[in-house]
Amino acid sequence: MKRNVGMKRLMVTSLLLVLVSTPALGQARQGLKVFISVDMEGITGVVNWEEVSRTGKDYDYFRRIMTRETNAAIEGAMAAGATEIVVRDSHGSARNILPDLLHRNARLLRDWSGGPKSMMEGIDETFDAVIFIGYHAKAGTPDALLEHTMSGNITDISINGVSLPEAGVNALIAGHYNVPVAFLAGDRAICEQVKDLFGEIETVSVKEGIGSAALNLHPEVARERIEAGVTRALRNLDRYRPYKLRPPYTMVLRLKEETTIYSAALYPGARRTGDWEVTFTSDDLMEVMLAFYTMH
Repeated sequence: MKRNVGMKRLMVTSLLLVLVSTPALGQARQGLKVFISVDMEGITGVVNWEEVSRTGKDYDYFRRIMTRETNAAIEGAMAAGATEIVVRDSHGSARNILPDLLHRNARLLRDWSGGPKSMMEGIDETFDAVIFIGYHAKAGTPDALLEHTMSGNITDISINGVSLPEAGVNALIAGHYNVPVAFLAGDRAICEQVKDLFGEIETVSVKEGIGSAALNLHPEVARERIEAGVTRALRNLDRYRPYKLRPPYTMVLRLKEETTIYSAALYPGARRTGDWEVTFTSDDLMEVMLAFYTMH
């Protein structure tokens, strides 16, 4: 009888040790490496192309808002245990985020390299998670703000039959390195699109399109929600999976201009498959990405 009591005590003690040593769900994880890709059309308050153009009179104001929303994501990542953060400026010239206003604990990647990673330049297999800030819906999306896909010449890009916004293209690049997208902030339309694509993802809608107008959060409220959302996402990182499609990868690119379609069809391995489309197939996703960025 005493032996049984002793065994029970030993089992209870062992169980308590396991519970104490096991991190609770939602707890910060030290040593996270996080990649943040930042676009501008999905930033709080932005409703017009002039506001995201370097020649626009309000551009300098909104690039400050862009930098501060990035900082909110950085603060949220640090609260979840991130110790290494890379920010990729992904809009227009890729020279929008203000370096001196950016959080000092992040490194900033500016300008374009010309490589196939584009908005995801700098990503590799050493990262634990990807965050998207200021993202927007794909071309042709109703009630979306400044919706487009990479350039004004593209009406759609699909890979293996899946029509993709920029967030989808960039998530595939992250998935190529087995890194999941955990969080996205942008307008309501892109938040809905990525949930349909990825299933599990934390999002913050900072504005809602009403035709060409938008109902916006106050910038301070947007930053608070972004910071909290990023922390929540990274503390529950096991919920997210890298976004992948199975090879071979067949890209169908639909363009607006005849001259561009004609030259795109001359790309090695590409073929014209319709009045306004060109198709390219490869077993290598990065070959497809290189073809995509070269063709349009």
